[in-house]
Amino acid sequence: MKLHDLKPAAGSRKAKRRVGRGIAAGQGKTAGRGTKGQKARAGGKIPAWFEGGQTPLHQRLPKLRGFKNLFKVEYEVVNIGDIARVAEGGGFESSDAHGSKASKKGDAPVTVNQEILRSVGLVRRLDRPMKVLGGGDLSTALFVVADAFSASARSKIEAAGGTVSILETPGAKRPALGVEAAPAAGEARAAEAAPVADAAEAAAPAEPQDAPASTEAPAEEAPAAAPKRGRAARASKGDADAAADETPAATTAPDEAEAAPKPRARKPRTAKPDTDA
Repeated sequence: MKLHDLKPAAGSRKAKRRVGRGIAAGQGKTAGRGTKGQKARAGGKIPAWFEGGQTPLHQRLPKLRGFKNLFKVEYEVVNIGDIARVAEGGGFESSDAHGSKASKKGDAPVTVNQEILRSVGLVRRLDRPMKVLGGGDLSTALFVVADAFSASARSKIEAAGGTVSILETPGAKRPALGVEAAPAAGEARAAEAAPVADAAEAAAPAEPQDAPASTEAPAEEAPAAAPKRGRAARASKGDADAAADETPAATTAPDEAEAAPKPRARKPRTAKPDTDA
């Protein structure tokens, strides 16, 4: 065996089909596209949704019909009538693994929950919450545990002498049993800052206490008089000017008298000589 004897395995390589290279090649002239037509042209492709002109499927289907509620809760539902039928037939008496016993006069009512109902075939799944509906009648006292009850189902269970218990899902995180809840971040900072503030207050000198405030109520101020207008204003102004003129000069402070500016002495005007004469 030499290098020039190496060949690929038979059937592993296939020659490319050469079209439009003459009649003798077998794919000449129309090159396997047939005679004329849309598919025989260059770029003559038909979209996958095209159905020959009739209304395509994506247009025939209805759209924009409602919406999907993201907050919808899917329940496993069971009717009161089905539970009563199993209870009357003694179906819950064989569920010893779940701790339920036959109800007799003077005994506690039979406990019915989702696991027991699944064991008797009334519920299929355990990963969904269970809701009890009021379809049918009930005459046996039962203790029913579920995630939700209809108003009619609750009334029928209580009328038969039984009780209902609703399983509640906590809305906030809770600490494990035996573990104290960790304080919030803000409460932790406040607890750390409290001893520091107490130490600073103890180190600061005591300030003298102010005299006790007077208990007497402050005297009420008289309301301001309304401004005078017209003749009354002019008359009051004249009276004020007359009172100022009658005030003796001695009442003026000496500093104010010295600070008062002295009047300038005006030079007498001299007549210019008439040059025209």
